[in-house]
Amino acid sequence: MTNAAVVAKATFLIRKPANEVFNAFVDPQMLTRFWLSHASQPLALGQTAHWEFMVPGASVDTYVTAMEPNERIDFAWSDGSTVSLRFESISEGTIVRVENAGFQGSPEEIVENALEATQGFTIVLCDLKTLLEQGQSMNLVRDKAWQIERATAGDKVRASQ
Repeated sequence: MTNAAVVAKATFLIRKPANEVFNAFVDPQMLTRFWLSHASQPLALGQTAHWEFMVPGASVDTYVTAMEPNERIDFAWSDGSTVSLRFESISEGTIVRVENAGFQGSPEEIVENALEATQGFTIVLCDLKTLLEQGQSMNLVRDKAWQIERATAGDKVRASQ
């Protein structure tokens, strides 16, 4: 198995126009309402934004490799992986498709990272859906970050015993 063969995927319908959904991934003020704790700047083609996730200490540089307003955003993360966001306008709203590829490590680590990314992007899309459709985040990403932080703290305590 090569790391190119493993792709994390998540797809969700958000009942809002593509421009609103697209802008939620571009605008730092929107990103921090459902996914990130901080984004250094809006996403822009050929630019790098520094993203800090809600899990303390988790961050990544995000370099935009392709952008078509309301249709697609492709970016490379500083860990070597890539993310592709596609926005399809339909009568009910927007279908968002996410693909994350380029995972590194042993075959087991690649599979584990892809599974975690699939879960993570599904939670991100669910939280964005509630934010855009209902007007407020359900804190799904924040709660998952809390759970990860708690598990990591438990691992550190067990390792020190």
